[in-house]
Amino acid sequence: EQQTSLIFTQWSVALRCCRCLEENTGGPTMNVAKSGYRVFSANSSVASTELAKKITERLGVELGKSVVFQESNRETRVDVKESVRGQTIFIIQTIPRDVNTAIMELLVMAYALKTSCAKNIIGVIPYFPYSKQCKMRKRGSIVCKLLASMLAKAGLTHIITMDLHQKEIQGFFSFPVDNLRASPFLIQYIQEEIPDYRNAIIVAKSPAAAKRAQSYAERLRLGLAVIHGEAQCSESDMADGRHSPPCVRNTTGHTGLELPLMMAKEKPPITVVGDVGGRIAIIVDDIIDDVGDFVAAAEILKERGAYKIYIMATHGLLSADAPRLIEESAIDEVVVTNTVPHEVQKLQCPKIKTVDVSMILAEAIRRIHNGESMAYLFRNITVDD
Repeated sequence: EQQTSLIFTQWSVALRCCRCLEENTGGPTMNVAKSGYRVFSANSSVASTELAKKITERLGVELGKSVVFQESNRETRVDVKESVRGQTIFIIQTIPRDVNTAIMELLVMAYALKTSCAKNIIGVIPYFPYSKQCKMRKRGSIVCKLLASMLAKAGLTHIITMDLHQKEIQGFFSFPVDNLRASPFLIQYIQEEIPDYRNAIIVAKSPAAAKRAQSYAERLRLGLAVIHGEAQCSESDMADGRHSPPCVRNTTGHTGLELPLMMAKEKPPITVVGDVGGRIAIIVDDIIDDVGDFVAAAEILKERGAYKIYIMATHGLLSADAPRLIEESAIDEVVVTNTVPHEVQKLQCPKIKTVDVSMILAEAIRRIHNGESMAYLFRNITVDD
């Protein structure tokens, strides 16, 4: 009995010591507390992990230990090197040029964490891929909706993104989506880095972009101009088959309804609605990928008298020959955020500048983990923004 009592006393003392150690260190000695969180990067390329490193530095945490790589047959493999049981996990996934590989990395990482008993899996996807394919076109599909379903099936429970191409995309998801805005950072850049910005005018390169341009103009107290009549070749419907004459059928009864014919659209000559003469023209948009439209818009603005031309966009995809076309164009500067890695493009074209948005992404992670309201990050943002 004395030996049993001594063993029990020793166990009690050891347990009290462990509890004191947990209180002093902020967590258990062997496993992290269930209320803790981890931040992982699902990218296999080094260039794509830069944003994740900046976010973790701001949060004061280390990047989660994991290995993401491609097998010799291009299959994606993910190995999580630490316990995530009962924790909230944030997966930061930036989208490089190889979009489909990045999506597969995110899906495999999310599913690996789900099967490892993570409590919540939150995807931090600054640029949401396939966001332009959010509407039905001819006999196509709404790929953005498909991707939303795949992410939910893989185990994601929440998404943090930035400047969705269409805000209505949030309705594709069965879980919460926080659509952050990059406009405060771009507006700050305009105010601090563009000399004499008071003499500028905000330009929408098409009527479809007028609402975004209006938001910038009202916040900067500047004028607004809209380019009407797009120069690029629009998608042709002639090969679709829907305009083909119907097959002639022999009918003995009702001959059918004579529906009114829809008149084809005819775009007017390119005009600029608004005075840009002697001013700095600032073209704003959410995505800059194929820069042909922007180069054409810059030439038109130069012809109308604008003496400097800036382009502001959240996501700088800058595919194909975009750096060369920008360098050879009338555009003076292209300003994008670091939601998409574009260091190679910056080396090819010194006109490309980067604005860091890791601050707002880190703050969003912190608030979600602590259960704080996200309303602070959406101050003065209206439904139309």
